[in-house]
Amino acid sequence: MLPHPVTAEALADAAAEPDPGSLAAAQRLRRHHPPEVAAAALEQVTLRRRASGKFGDRAASLFFTRDGLEQATRPSVAAHHAGRFVLAGVRRVIDLGCGIGSDAMAFAEAGLEVIAVERDPHTAEIAAANLAGRAEVITGDAEEVADALIGAGDGVFLDPARRTTSGRLWRTEDFTPRWAFVTALLDGSRTVGIKLGPALPHREIPAAVEAEWVSDRGETVEVSLWSGPGSVPDSRSALIMPDHRLVADRTGGRPAVAGPGRFLYEPDGAVIRSGAITVLGEELGAWLLDDQIAYLSADRLTPTPYATAFEISEVLPYSEKILRRWVHDHDIGRLEIKKRGIDGDPAALRRRLKPAGDQEATMIISRTPVGARVLIGRRVR
Repeated sequence: MLPHPVTAEALADAAAEPDPGSLAAAQRLRRHHPPEVAAAALEQVTLRRRASGKFGDRAASLFFTRDGLEQATRPSVAAHHAGRFVLAGVRRVIDLGCGIGSDAMAFAEAGLEVIAVERDPHTAEIAAANLAGRAEVITGDAEEVADALIGAGDGVFLDPARRTTSGRLWRTEDFTPRWAFVTALLDGSRTVGIKLGPALPHREIPAAVEAEWVSDRGETVEVSLWSGPGSVPDSRSALIMPDHRLVADRTGGRPAVAGPGRFLYEPDGAVIRSGAITVLGEELGAWLLDDQIAYLSADRLTPTPYATAFEISEVLPYSEKILRRWVHDHDIGRLEIKKRGIDGDPAALRRRLKPAGDQEATMIISRTPVGARVLIGRRVR
């Protein structure tokens, strides 16, 4: 089933276009297809090519909307969501606000019965095309249909709409469905998963709910809230896909603060957002360079999936004159600049330093106990 008004012939013609977003491509397709069919096919091919970074080769057989692609769950993370329901003993999942169906597809592939709900009729049609009969898709408002759909033993998944035509929404009170509806689902009576943006403040997380920050391929992509069977109440954790988990210590302790050691660790975003940096510091025997900055340092190297390690060769004052001379003297051409807690644009600084040689280096700019310093590092692979 293809979403209206796309046809297989128009999709094939659009896929043959090197630049489906160009005026020339639109003119060529309109010679053989009605304007609305040509436009829809070109839009799908454009979105499929954009989606390849998130969905890989699978993108070529899926359908998207622009907003749906932005909010869609990566297949690996969706499979993780599905696995949580399976481990909790759930047999049917009610996916409230399914979008283009990325999570619903993973639920169905995991052997779960799925009812997917989407408020926007066009997006619901896209979801139905992607699910291809593997789940029931209902067009409706999650708040209005939830009571009628959710039965005893059902799991519930919800990815609230966090975008409008004006852009991304940041305040929970602006989400759809209403935040009060979302949090009411997390009462512990059934297995419930709520997918949210990773910047969700800890203060917004209801009591006794598990919060799991997820990083995939180096990018922190979400925080999911879980309650009911299969969840760990009142826990905060970082999950580095596929299976590295670091649970935060909720006692409020922090690592000591000291100057740079031989190695610097840049923790993964999920570790930072979950508050697990203290636990990571203990595992690495590391300290902070500044109490408010998420750089850890140590004198010995400990392999870890939770941070990127750099071996520090020099520590310089934060002076552009000194840095420019260092770049020149060391024949640096490929220069990576990282910073935390210091004002300024790394890209602009890099241009001013004028790297033009054959060597490469990483500069890490941070506050330290003795002021701003630049750590010259080599990424440890």
